[in-house]
Amino acid sequence: MTDPIPFPPPPLDAQERMVEALLFASPAPLTLAEMAARMPAGADPAEALRRLRARYAGRGVELARLGEGWAFRTAADLGFLMQDEVTETRRLSRAATETLAIVAYHQPVTRAEIEEIRGVAVSRGTLDQLIEIGWVRLGRRRQSPGRPVTFVVTEAFLDHFGLASTRDLPGLAELRAAGLQDASPPAAPPLAAARDEEDSHADDGPAAGGPDDDLFGD
Repeated sequence: MTDPIPFPPPPLDAQERMVEALLFASPAPLTLAEMAARMPAGADPAEALRRLRARYAGRGVELARLGEGWAFRTAADLGFLMQDEVTETRRLSRAATETLAIVAYHQPVTRAEIEEIRGVAVSRGTLDQLIEIGWVRLGRRRQSPGRPVTFVVTEAFLDHFGLASTRDLPGLAELRAAGLQDASPPAAPPLAAARDEEDSHADDGPAAGGPDDDLFGD
């Protein structure tokens, strides 16, 4: 019995249209593997994606890489057109912002390492709520005593901030240029500032856990 003759893959133009349709209809970024699983055998989603990306370059809508996935996004220079559509209803508290930044820059990172970097205890509430909003997820357990769980940022985090990967996070020089990091911080803060710092973390709770300060401030 002879093996059946395999069907040839669709023409590249047809594959490009398939990838375009998949990305347009998907509510979340799609990886190459996810595209290939939905396309006919022998299709090359990587080549179709390359052609599609070139065709959309410079248009109002462009193809963006978000982590391992791809999605259509408004061109960066046209973001100002959407500003009236964005309503800020809540903001991250200081504790949550610091924790999120530590996870993004140091991932995979354990709770103990987050506490060591912040200098204060991190209660379960902050991490749980960052996980709930979809910006942080559990990573692999460390192969060390106790096998502590690690935390990493998600593709939803990358998508929200328009990053292809955590390698695109701003560096120290960029943070200083934006005024978000002092170029030469004092060796020790004044007493009043130190007290303010303690007050700002008063709700972080003990190291063993407990109610953290609210994730979203007023």
